[in-house]
Amino acid sequence: MLSIEDYMLPCLTKQYFGFDCFGCGIQRALALIMRGELVAAFKMYPAIYTLLLFFGVVFISIFYKFNNSQRLIRILAIINILIIIINFSIKHLL
Repeated sequence: MLSIEDYMLPCLTKQYFGFDCFGCGIQRALALIMRGELVAAFKMYPAIYTLLLFFGVVFISIFYKFNNSQRLIRILAIINILIIIINFSIKHLL
């Protein structure tokens, strides 16, 4: 039986240059969330939940305008960028 892992795209950065990119692990983290393995998903890609929140807010703000939506989107984007950069740095320094 085929699973979602059979359809995942390879990381071209890792394949050609030999090191993880900033997005390495996001597909596997989403697959882990779909299987209900929430802690494992966080360990795989720590920014997964804040990214889901970010995209949820962006999607909702397209259809329903609410006060300070742009400010919230900017704050969530900054938080995500920081988490991704810190995670990338820790992975490559340790």
